[in-house]
Amino acid sequence: MQKILRLMSLFAVISLLVIACGEDDKQPQQTDKKEISFWHFWSEPYQREAISKIIADFEKETGCKVNVTELSWNDGKTKLMAAFNSGTAPDVLELGSDWVAQFSSSGVLKELDTLADFSKFIDFTLEPCEWNSNKFAMPWITDTRVMFYNKDLLERAGLDTIAPQSIAELMRAAEKINNIQDVYGFGANGSDQHRLYKKIIPLMWSHDGRILDEAGNVVINSKENIEAFYDYVTLAGFGVQETQKQLDAMFAQGKVGFWFSGAWLLNKIKKENPTMRFGVALMPSVKATAGGDLVPGMSFAGGEYISVNAKTENKYSIEFAKFLTDGKNAIEFCKMIPEAGFPCDKNYFNDDFYKTQENRLVFAEQLKYARMTPVHPKWLKMEAILEQAIEQVLYAKKSPEDALSEAQEEIEHIVKKAKARQ
Repeated sequence: MQKILRLMSLFAVISLLVIACGEDDKQPQQTDKKEISFWHFWSEPYQREAISKIIADFEKETGCKVNVTELSWNDGKTKLMAAFNSGTAPDVLELGSDWVAQFSSSGVLKELDTLADFSKFIDFTLEPCEWNSNKFAMPWITDTRVMFYNKDLLERAGLDTIAPQSIAELMRAAEKINNIQDVYGFGANGSDQHRLYKKIIPLMWSHDGRILDEAGNVVINSKENIEAFYDYVTLAGFGVQETQKQLDAMFAQGKVGFWFSGAWLLNKIKKENPTMRFGVALMPSVKATAGGDLVPGMSFAGGEYISVNAKTENKYSIEFAKFLTDGKNAIEFCKMIPEAGFPCDKNYFNDDFYKTQENRLVFAEQLKYARMTPVHPKWLKMEAILEQAIEQVLYAKKSPEDALSEAQEEIEHIVKKAKARQ
């Protein structure tokens, strides 16, 4: 019995030592340590060069070393979640606008309300930062999608080379181009995870549809959203259904008349088909005012945000987040990477640089009629349900009414469970 008691006492001591060591391992970093870690998603060679330049400027200004880890959009979020679960998350991290709520609600990000000046950021970029009346991220850069159109195909179809302004005009033009052999009138995203919803949700917003109303109630099965689904399916019938990557390539090759895409396509066309006659225009209108004026179509706005690990006490983490999101640094980053978009700092959003960039002013104008996805910790699950709904309609498995009714039930279940856990 005495041997057993001695063994139990020894085991208790060892256990306490292990716990103490573990707790010591998880102690926050020293506030004066001039070294921080940063995980980001800019991994292409020219992107890597740009982010390295911005980081080098910060290191020169502060003397603080920034250790970088590059992530991919395919599995980056999974790696971040695993890092937070294992206690190995970086001091500073980049998050997509539709990810912030999930991380904010998990308690792993530092509250930044009193640590940064949020008054300098464009209003619509602030909503993803907030959770339970606190701010957990700083807006960095933002951009949107516009309508690309092929002027040569419009001419071949016997049409003016002016972009359609309404959804009805777009449908008529796409149908005529689609009758030309070996080309397509419209590029419609088919099954394409995390991308398809960005094509259907602008039409939903343009029709005044929503997924969640202001009170957080699920309203995805509204008549407005049903109309949007019918519009998208009609357009898809006048063209080809493919992934975003493939449709970008097909448009650059001159095989698609109309396609909703982002600024990265401008650079792709410039490199691969520099003589192509194309234009960019605002998203098509689906309604008019009482006076008959067309209401600009809505588009999807995305953004990159900078957050700080809740466990880090290193003062340079906050300084680095503020440095990246400062307009004077964000605009330099955007100059080096044109598809990065626009600084969220309102003092640099309309920088003269954009006036020298052909077509970019259209993106700036579209951002006045753009919106970010609902701020909800379970948004990615809702996104998947929305994509499944439009896929079922595109592939003639369900009507818009049935697909959206089913989506309504599934998202209501998600929202109810999320509220129960709060």
